[in-house]
Amino acid sequence: MISRISSFWASDIGWSFRGSPVAILSAIMVVVLLMAALFAPWITPQNPFDPSELNLANGFSPPLQENPFTNDFFVFGADNQGRDVFSTILYGLRISLMVGVLAVAFGLVLGVSLGLIAGYVGGRVDSIIMRTADIQLTFPAILIAMLIFGIAKGVAPIEYRDQVAIWVLIVAIGLSDWVPFARVVRGAAMVQKNKDFVLAAKLAGQGPMTIMFRHILPNAMSPILVIATISLALAIIAEATLSFLGVGAPPTKPSLGTLIRVGQEFALSGEWWILFFPALTLLMLALSVNSLGDWLRDALNPSLKS
Repeated sequence: MISRISSFWASDIGWSFRGSPVAILSAIMVVVLLMAALFAPWITPQNPFDPSELNLANGFSPPLQENPFTNDFFVFGADNQGRDVFSTILYGLRISLMVGVLAVAFGLVLGVSLGLIAGYVGGRVDSIIMRTADIQLTFPAILIAMLIFGIAKGVAPIEYRDQVAIWVLIVAIGLSDWVPFARVVRGAAMVQKNKDFVLAAKLAGQGPMTIMFRHILPNAMSPILVIATISLALAIIAEATLSFLGVGAPPTKPSLGTLIRVGQEFALSGEWWILFFPALTLLMLALSVNSLGDWLRDALNPSLKS
């Protein structure tokens, strides 16, 4: 493990990382937020979604002030239900990160698979897959996600809707985000499939699946990593947008978007902290991930450096 870290640190990418203060700061921010989300049950002073731990007398407690009725102290204040805002942010961050990562993973697997098939097989199969991708690109991704989420949630039985809402959200965002992966991998497959090493693999008796995933796919990993990193920031924002609109994470498992939707109801009445801190956390997370994606794009393709 240590040797691999040393090898990375001494590589060209490691050198590029060391020379980019923005990338270092972004990586630190992502790691801090990720660790805070993972260890939320041990870091937070309360489980904000356990009614037995809440006290309504703490409602609307301002940040960094002791509540005069309960003598409880909240760093980021408390919301209308007496929940510690700091605790709600970390628990909401877990949902946002889980949805973002799994949605990108689903979109990556789907897009890479379809892109390999389209580029390697070609012909009518390629036309069908790429025309489907072109049609999908004519619609905003958030509208596609809303449509898929609405249909799936409408089909699910009422008593199970909140239980499956998170997984439906993951599938909806993933299905709206597979096209960039498919287009990039298709181009790589079309270039690589006529090269000598692929022809040699065919002569050796290897099947199409082995050739696509063992010989062609590794040559497209650099752009896939870049797209995945940038797509993660977009997926997190998409999840927050859907939850803000009320068609995302359920109230029983609120994400950052749900917390922002709740906070905006009280922003004009003076309880600004209920909206401000979740929104700031979402901004820091999306900006950090997006900055890492920009750095990774330049590091893997020096010709794009400005």
